Amino acid sequence: MEENQSILSPADIAEHLSELDVERRVMEFLKVPKEFKAEVFSHLDPDFQEDTIRSITSSEVSEILNAMPPDDRTALFEDFPDELIKYSINHLNPQERRVALELLGYPEESIARMMTPYYVQIRKEWTVERCFAQIKKIGGKVETLNYLYVVDQNNILIDDLDIRNLLLADREQLVSEITDNNFVAIHTKTSREDAVQYFEKYDRNALPIVTEAGVLVGIVTIDDILDQIEQQNTEDIQKFGGLDALDLPYTQTSLAEMVRKRGTWLVILFISEMLTASAMGYFDKEIEKAVVLALFVPLIISSGGNSGSQAATLIIRAMALQEITLKDWWYVMRKEIVSGILLGLILGIIGYIRILVWQKTGLYDYGEYWSSVGLTVSFSLVAIVLWGTLSGSMIPFILKKLNLDPATSSAPFVATLVDVTGLIIYFTVAGLFLAGKLL
Repeated sequence: MEENQSILSPADIAEHLSELDVERRVMEFLKVPKEFKAEVFSHLDPDFQEDTIRSITSSEVSEILNAMPPDDRTALFEDFPDELIKYSINHLNPQERRVALELLGYPEESIARMMTPYYVQIRKEWTVERCFAQIKKIGGKVETLNYLYVVDQNNILIDDLDIRNLLLADREQLVSEITDNNFVAIHTKTSREDAVQYFEKYDRNALPIVTEAGVLVGIVTIDDILDQIEQQNTEDIQKFGGLDALDLPYTQTSLAEMVRKRGTWLVILFISEMLTASAMGYFDKEIEKAVVLALFVPLIISSGGNSGSQAATLIIRAMALQEITLKDWWYVMRKEIVSGILLGLILGIIGYIRILVWQKTGLYDYGEYWSSVGLTVSFSLVAIVLWGTLSGSMIPFILKKLNLDPATSSAPFVATLVDVTGLIIYFTVAGLFLAGKLL
């Protein structure tokens, strides 16, 4: 066959190999010229492929799998058992591994995208001495030696072993004698954001990643999680500041990209603020009759915007830390209603005292109905601050319910919303207190 390989197509070679017995076909496959080997392998039937992967050396596995077209390799993995998928992925270079994981169906934001295949796994029937031998054999390329992972013959994770337990054990003890079958693992499809909570809760520097069947496929280390936390916080801060999150660090982001990321939200907020001007125009007759009302417009709308931004900040951060979830919306609403009323009363009293002092000391004359103006400002502040706290606290819940990022309920967005509605509240309250007087 070796003489004819150069004139046969890869499909023909694969067909010929499949006609041979198991032992001989693997030997003949190894004689296939290097440049054709990956393509020939793609044409082999699944059983032959599996037998071949199990029979050839690690370097040959790596050479073949890295040279295979991604779609053929994905089809190959779909026919493999879980433990062989893990073995195969470990032999891909970083770039091909990323492609393989993506094509295998791991979601883009899943924790599986961050896992490393370099760790120490052991068997429960091994002695402590054999475990040390395994560590010496592969320990040089693993990311962490703090934990060793105990698996069964099907590569299903059954425990993780603290290296301290191994160091304190007798060399002839079996692994099964020093394990408790109590471990924490993260499923491959768990989101990166949710995975962060595992590290915080269990205070670990590495955690295993398993499939739904429990097969160990990798680990994620704390340094990767810290990078994820930093990225999450950066994105949230940028979104909350009223811009799209940057894909690259500030110094690496082009001017055009910076303008695009910032300009989108600025345009949205600018158009929203136009509604404020429209609201002012709608009440122009009231302002003409009682010009004094215009003096307090900045005070009124800024107080509402500030209270809304405060509430949004508190709720978004509490959500990020998982202190509250969607089911806590009613608890939050009740708490923010009370907070909004109390904060509004504080500002309302201060606002009334300010008008009183200025009127009595002659610093400014608000006219004969100054007391009604003071009550208008006071009650407007109570209503607007209450509305601001409710808006700021509930918008993140609404976005979360819609599977959107709560951080997009940025401070500028909440402030703009409260600005527009605050004017309506202000002039509505003014109509109640100043009807028949200034209006």
